[in-house]
This record gives sequence, structure tokens and C-alpha cells, in this order.
Amino acid sequence: MSYSVNRKAGVAQIHLLLYSTLLGTELYQSFVITKVCYQVLPRSAFTTLQKRIFPLYFQGQTLLLVLTAATVPPYGPLSLLESKSDWIPFVVAGISAIINLTVFGPRTRQGMIDRIHQETRDGKMYGATDTTTESSDEMRLVSRAFSRNHAVSIHLNLITIGATLWYGWRLASRF
Repeated sequence: MSYSVNRKAGVAQIHLLLYSTLLGTELYQSFVITKVCYQVLPRSAFTTLQKRIFPLYFQGQTLLLVLTAATVPPYGPLSLLESKSDWIPFVVAGISAIINLTVFGPRTRQGMIDRIHQETRDGKMYGATDTTTESSDEMRLVSRAFSRNHAVSIHLNLITIGATLWYGWRLASRF
């Protein structure tokens, strides 16, 4: 009996650690690191950093979601089936995180790269204040595609964070 109680407590501790790591990572990356880097780095350095960080962020977010769901006390994923309000946040967060990982994250990354290449071809940075020449039609198309994919990626990330907070509210209500 003692071993069973200690094992359940251990799973609960691991679950809480994984959940807090997931939420902390989401909030810190989305609202602190990205903003600070945007403000202090030159645009080219910011773009280089973002195209490398966000694939890792989406991978980590998805992995932490899976591990958090796998450690829900006392029986892992089976425990989620006991209440809709426990498993629905995981489904919502999981779907939005996977779509970001596999579809909109890569599209946004490719859009950043395409925009840099188009700037090289045009000989002009996108959004430059030089009023003597307008952006090329190609640049407008590339930028529009990037903006659309980036907006969807941001919204999916916010949905994932919202679902993570929803589950956290449920988790905290048990204490």
C-alpha cells in the first residue's frame, strides 16, 4: 500500500513539474523572449534567431503536452477520460500545437526565408522608408503569404496557451 501511494504521489509531482514547464515555456517564449529580441536585435539577426528557435519551441511544446497528458494522476491518459473538462483542453492544445509544428510554423519560417531572398533580388529591404521605389509585386505577394501564415501561427499558439491555462485552472481546482 505504501508503494502505491508513493508511486501516485511521484506521478503527480512529475505531472505538476511537466505542466509548469510547459506553461512557463509557452509564456516566456511567446511574451518575453520574442518581444525583447524584436526590440533589441537588428532585423536580420532577429529573423535568423526566430527561424531557428520556433521549430524547437513547437517541438518542445508538443512533447511537453504529450508528457503532461501521459502523467495525469493517478492513471495517466486514462485519468483524462473521467471528465470532459480535463481532456478537452489537451485535445485543443494538442491539435493547435501539432498544426503549428507541421503546417504553419514551417510555412512562416519559409515565408521569412522567401522574403529575405526577395529583398536580395529587389535590392531593397521590405518596409524600407525609401519612397523613391515601391516594393515589387513579388515582394508584396511574398509578404502577404508570410503575414497570413504568421498570423495563423500566432493565433494557434495563443489557442494552445489558452487551452494550457484552461487545464491549469482545472488542475488547481483539485488542490
